[in-house]
Amino acid sequence: MHGNEVLGRVLMLHLIDDLVRGFRNNETESVQLLTNTRIHILPTMNPDGFDESDTDCQYSTGRFNHNGIDLNRNFPDAFAGLRRKQQMNEEEREAEVRAVIGWLKTESFVLSANLHGGALVASYPYDNSNGAGENVGGASISPDDDVFVHLAKTYSGNHATMHLGDRCKDSRPFLNGITNGYEWYPLIGGMQDYNYVWAQCLELTLEVSCCKFPPVGELPALWTENRKSLLAYIQQVHLGVKGRVFDGSGVPVQNAVVEVKGRENMCPFRTDRHGEYYRLLLPGSYSFTVTYPGHEVLMETLTIPYGPDQYSAMKHDFLLRQITTTTTRSPANVTVASSTLSCNESFEVESAGVGTRSTWVGVGVGLGLVAAALQSLID
Repeated sequence: MHGNEVLGRVLMLHLIDDLVRGFRNNETESVQLLTNTRIHILPTMNPDGFDESDTDCQYSTGRFNHNGIDLNRNFPDAFAGLRRKQQMNEEEREAEVRAVIGWLKTESFVLSANLHGGALVASYPYDNSNGAGENVGGASISPDDDVFVHLAKTYSGNHATMHLGDRCKDSRPFLNGITNGYEWYPLIGGMQDYNYVWAQCLELTLEVSCCKFPPVGELPALWTENRKSLLAYIQQVHLGVKGRVFDGSGVPVQNAVVEVKGRENMCPFRTDRHGEYYRLLLPGSYSFTVTYPGHEVLMETLTIPYGPDQYSAMKHDFLLRQITTTTTRSPANVTVASSTLSCNESFEVESAGVGTRSTWVGVGVGLGLVAAALQSLID
């Protein structure tokens, strides 16, 4: 998780302290989370902006970095790329953004959140739209919309007041305290869409305070209001199914496409360098299609239970069969998500392992990437 404004930074530091203290005191919730989940925390993504912030509740002094760039408008945008056939041009991004993109390439992140102030709502993808099939009733709907709504309601419903939807006098009301990002306002170059489209990581934007710079005396109460939500949200990383894809020789393979019927993503979900895949899904039956060069297309139906209560998603490995000269089966009748978008198929990630899930928390973007390794603090 990562924070982008003042309160987000404070919440992330409190979260680190809460988890470590709870683990040392053998508190069940902290022990279960830290034993079964790799949690990465980036307290400040924009240290320049944090240093420039003033104490005004509504105005955005400190929004920009030292170069005057809004970092949450500086990520490659999938929809802009499709419209203008642009490449990602990572080298042209701000240093803080390049650092986060590089971080996403070193871990198999599955669930994430970025924290802001100025409203009280859980916002979910998409933030942008082409005005094409994803645009439904003024919202920009992703293939995993049901999961995103569940995640947003998890945070909002566990928050002291967010679920009421009308706590900020200078903000519009939000039903159940959640909103589709695009339906709220279109945003080009945001991290939320980038994480989902390119990094296979489902991310929410959490607006956690009506005031962008709350008075210091209100911080303890704001932590109390958000604590339960943060812990419940992290636990949702154990939704769905995880496992590995093996080739015909029994070797785990990278870049096998693991798709779910009815959820054709802009960039297909692929296995990482360890052959591992992760799909956040609500309980139910799903048809999976697994494709890998030189192997028969594998189609399986899985019935997936609710995993967060057990702190583990369902585990299932896919075993592929090599195509032989006598094989007549052809993958021609199987549709795999594709587009003119560059999906960087050689995307190499360092996995947390199928026994755990990675989630990350943050409060801003920083060139130095302050990632808190909680286990090292405990040890």
